[in-house]
Order: sequence, then C-alpha cells, then structure tokens
Amino acid sequence: GDYLMALSTIGANQIASVTSAAMPAGAVLQVVSATQTAVVSFTSSNTNTFVDISGLSVSITPTSSSNKIFVMFSCNVSQSTTATVHIRLVRDSTAISVGDSSGNRFGSTSVLRSQADPYNFEMGELSGMFLDSPATPSATTYKMQGTLGSTYNGTFYLNRTKNDSDNDYGSRGVSSITVMEIAG
Repeated sequence: GDYLMALSTIGANQIASVTSAAMPAGAVLQVVSATQTAVVSFTSSNTNTFVDISGLSVSITPTSSSNKIFVMFSCNVSQSTTATVHIRLVRDSTAISVGDSSGNRFGSTSVLRSQADPYNFEMGELSGMFLDSPATPSATTYKMQGTLGSTYNGTFYLNRTKNDSDNDYGSRGVSSITVMEIAG
C-alpha cells in the first residue's frame, strides 16, 4: 500500500511539473490548423488591396509572450485572366513574411505568374513556412490573403483551375494553414 501510494505521489508531482513553462525551448506546445477543401473565389478589380481567403484563418492563444509561433501554409491558386496571383500571410492586421517593396513592386509572401496565355488547367501551389514572434499571451489570428494586383481585373480562385473542366484531367485542390506554438 505504501509503495503504491509513493509511486502515485511521484507520478502526480511529475505531471504537475510538466507545464508549458517547464517545456524545453523548441518544444511544440499546441497546434491549430484550418483546411479549406471547397472552391473559394473573389473578384479582384485592379487593386493591390489584399482580401481574406475564406477558410484559411486560425486563432491561437500563446501560453507565454516569450514563445514563438511557427506557421505553415499551402494555397492552391489560379485566376480567370493572365494575372499575377499574390498571396500574403497576416498576423491579426499586420502582413508578415513578405518581400521588400521596390518601386511599383509590392511585397507578397508568395506569387504565381502565368505565361501571357495561361494554360486552362493550371493550378499552382503557393506554400511556405515562417517563424513568428508575436510577443503576446493574447489570442492571435493568422490568415491568408490574396489579390491579383492593380494591373488586372479578374477572379482569384482557390482550389480550382481557370476553366474548372469537369474531366478526369481537370482538378480540384486543397489548401491549409497550420500554426504551432513553440516554447521559447
């Protein structure tokens, strides 16, 4: 009886000591993910303004402001014209992991540029990873946004090709965003 009680007390103490604060640096503390299997589309009319991509948003509440958030995303995209497809990663309302702007070239996280006469069955995967330091213990939203840019007037597509052909050689894709809290 005393032996079993001693073992259970040791086990309870060990469990109590393994908290997020006690985890070694680099340990994954929590994972939140969103997957979008449906087709998403929106009109992008001659604008560099990015808009939220439906279904690609997650919220995570870090256990400590000293922890980091590792973000992974994958977006299968196309468009209705000959436009450049831009996507970007956003924390709350701040774009993160974007290239430096230069002249008329604005910063994006990832870009797909078709040939002048794009193939109707084209769908490109734009994916990436980013280690963020939000420095907050409050709920934080990570999301993907898209635009075709100010030169083009067309439709941004997620998870489908330009012509969305109903054939065995047509295709539909899946897109996702995953965030992981990493102990600092």
